[in-house]
Amino acid sequence: MKRLLLFFCLITVTFGVSQTNAVQDNYTKKEVYIPMRDGTKLFTIIYTPKDISKTNKYPIILNRTCYSIAPYGETNFKKRLNPNKFIEKEKYIFVFQDVRGRYMSEGTFTNMTPQVDHKTKKDVDESTDTYDTVDWLVKNITFNNGKVGQYGTSYPGFYTAVGTLSTHPALVASSPQAPISDFWYDDFHHNGAFLMSYFKTFPVFGVAKTKPEKNAWFADKMIKPASEDGYLFYKNMGTLKDGVDQYYKDNFFMQEVVNHPNYDDYWQKRNLIPHLKNINQAVMTVGGWFDAEDLRGPLEIYKTIEKTSPKAKNTIVMGPFSHGGWNYDSGKHYHNDIYFGDSIATFYQKNIEQPFFHHYLKEDSKIAAKLPEAYMFDTGKKEWATFENWPPKQAQKQTFYLNSSGTLAATRENPKTFSFYISDPAKPVLSSENYRDMNGFTPRNYMSEDQRFASYRPDVATFTTEVLENDLTLAGEILTKLMVTSSSTDADFIVKLIDVYPADEKSNPDKPNVVFANYHQMVRSEIMPARFRNSFEKPEPLIPNKNTAVNVKLQDVFHTFKKGHKIQIQVQSTWFPLMALNPQKFLENPYLATKADYEKAEIRIFSASTIEFDVLK
Repeated sequence: MKRLLLFFCLITVTFGVSQTNAVQDNYTKKEVYIPMRDGTKLFTIIYTPKDISKTNKYPIILNRTCYSIAPYGETNFKKRLNPNKFIEKEKYIFVFQDVRGRYMSEGTFTNMTPQVDHKTKKDVDESTDTYDTVDWLVKNITFNNGKVGQYGTSYPGFYTAVGTLSTHPALVASSPQAPISDFWYDDFHHNGAFLMSYFKTFPVFGVAKTKPEKNAWFADKMIKPASEDGYLFYKNMGTLKDGVDQYYKDNFFMQEVVNHPNYDDYWQKRNLIPHLKNINQAVMTVGGWFDAEDLRGPLEIYKTIEKTSPKAKNTIVMGPFSHGGWNYDSGKHYHNDIYFGDSIATFYQKNIEQPFFHHYLKEDSKIAAKLPEAYMFDTGKKEWATFENWPPKQAQKQTFYLNSSGTLAATRENPKTFSFYISDPAKPVLSSENYRDMNGFTPRNYMSEDQRFASYRPDVATFTTEVLENDLTLAGEILTKLMVTSSSTDADFIVKLIDVYPADEKSNPDKPNVVFANYHQMVRSEIMPARFRNSFEKPEPLIPNKNTAVNVKLQDVFHTFKKGHKIQIQVQSTWFPLMALNPQKFLENPYLATKADYEKAEIRIFSASTIEFDVLK
């Protein structure tokens, strides 16, 4: 999900009001209410090039959002109409719309609007709203060329992805960017585990408006930082239940989360993936390898369309970006401490995104654009590569064992031997040492952060290869198969994939305070609650001290571990304050856990445990 502090800043500064600017000089602005099939009217702003004419027609680019389309008022113009300056330069009809129940639009807002069966003409969802909007636009905007494209980042990425199901013939190109596909796995949860780091976002999504609003009606519900040290807020909160009772008793979305601790009908109806079928248009899904919010969405949406929609012109782009990082360029491209190259966002905008929309909206949309199926950035080699599919078909499965000696190796030690640690919710493993980042809506730097601080803790099990004699490229999916015991009836298992730099790694003059020698760069990480090991719908307790299989699926990577580096796996059971603490006692609803429910547990990781990679030969 869009990091909202940055988003609101962009709304008020980059896309804010200006007395005179290039947009005002070259476009007219019109505000309209577009009627949907059930009578609800959605507030829409249309920016039309002044030089449009019968002989100079333009296609439409649509952006539907829950995050405001400010500035409002036909005399108030945005400073920018698109994050991509190359798209702006060649001109389009730019259309922005507040979705149902947000800002100036009518209707009721619901998170991740469920798709309906469309048994009657009045059944509505986001795909029908997209259809009705597109239909109105092509019929009412004079001198449009009859083609519509759509895009959106984060939550608007969801609206773009679900909009592909509208089946309107004028909608020929869609680019879901950092799209949400299912709140059970992205944003507020990872595999059903609650992201405590999202706690402060709930006013944005759980306070209903009662009238048309041009400003953020939920602003007075936002939790303001009390200290520069963001960890203190979570440390002093008490249990998650204490925090909910103090801040969110009347927040409808938080109450929905608390009342649906399992993957029941409420969440299943909001899963977009099963509906992505028979798509017949160009789709370019975009994501960032270091997106702390919506990493699963882009990968799952691309893979699903690839399986279910053979007529779709399906493309995926994954770069070394955090959430939405391809929408702006800072010259030297860093994620946290790690430098990946210069002008990487500009490369994407100029060579990938602009050609995509130009071809399908201004050329022959029936012919596939001359773009690779998969445009992927190797975060170890720090360079782009292209593939005919993703994961690459030439990748081969390779298995490593998590041996009790602390080695990560292709050979297994005695499967009955084990590593162990004591997991104590009262003394959790920190998810980051960046305390300022914890004050934000959602932390993002941890995705590539140095993990040495965790590797030295006694409640983190580490497994490390010998120094690599050759480069090893991981390209695709990762599955950890843990064989564990716990002295308790519940536990979380966090698995982290780490690139350990050589002891003589050179420093970076841009980062004089960072020691890159022996740097433990996190490449990928994921959490899996043991309660959901067999079913997300029907949780089960652990039987204390009984050998139990817990699989942890990590999201895809494209990363070359270079010669001289080492691969490390860390396993732990707390990850705070990124994730809510598991009481480690099985409860029907862990959101209701009281202080007395939290207990220590002895965790054992047996040498029969493995991690399986897609290795590119």
